[in-house]
Amino acid sequence: MTKIENVAVVGGTHGNEFSGIYLLKKWQASPQLLAKSNLTINTLFANPKSFEENKRYIDCDLNRQFTLPDLVNNTLANYEQSRAKVINAELGPKGGAKTDFIIDLHNTTSNMGPTLILLKSDDFNKKMGAYVLSVMPQAIIVFEDQVSMHDHTFLASIADQGVIVEIGPQPQSVIRQDVLDWMDTMTHAILDFVVMYNKSELPALPASYTAYKYVETIALPQNQQGERMGMVHKNVQDQDFKALNKGDPIFTLFDGSEITYQGDYQAYPHFINEAAYYDNNLAMSLGEKITVTL
Repeated sequence: MTKIENVAVVGGTHGNEFSGIYLLKKWQASPQLLAKSNLTINTLFANPKSFEENKRYIDCDLNRQFTLPDLVNNTLANYEQSRAKVINAELGPKGGAKTDFIIDLHNTTSNMGPTLILLKSDDFNKKMGAYVLSVMPQAIIVFEDQVSMHDHTFLASIADQGVIVEIGPQPQSVIRQDVLDWMDTMTHAILDFVVMYNKSELPALPASYTAYKYVETIALPQNQQGERMGMVHKNVQDQDFKALNKGDPIFTLFDGSEITYQGDYQAYPHFINEAAYYDNNLAMSLGEKITVTL
């Protein structure tokens, strides 16, 4: 892999996820707080209009607008679709980006703690996960490498390398110091890693570590009319990255009955009851625990 020289740190992709927005404001006011040797670091406020209106988005989810076909489709022209094209021109273009690496900062209402989502499982990303864990032992590493960067819809996929920092729990349109501090620490750990990786000066890292690999997203139960008829089971609520086995209750219906997990693998739920996903009636993501070997 060629050296990473140009980095973009993005906040406010969703306008009601405040940690990244307020960190971005701090770093823009005092750029020296984010500066790292031999890196050009730019900051980008992705969706200022949604922040002004205190919404996740104005017309559609900005973080789902970055496939190549959508970026070149000029009939997709609502606010976020247009904003995606502007961001792609500034940081990209996707497939030949002037930006080498993107860190996109997000909050979740789910009890995920400081989570780093890696979109590739190459040497760079595997070692990044190990290094972040060495700095933040409480961190969680999730690989969402089920599709190529070319096919990912996320803003971070504009560049050849990109990650998502996902910190919770934090309610929408709220700032929590513990969550903001975790995001600050993780962002600096990632940038420090890039500097050392470029110089081939990484510290000794463990031969392996535990992480999670995204498998699927499941919906809240609905009736034939499409009406929601249940909720996440109380034993699952707030238990992000805790094992879920076949037969364990996963949903409680409003009539008091339960639905049990019937998957053929031991699942590790995350994004449990994420408030932003209610638009699509999504209950949680499921992953598998994996061992990452360096």
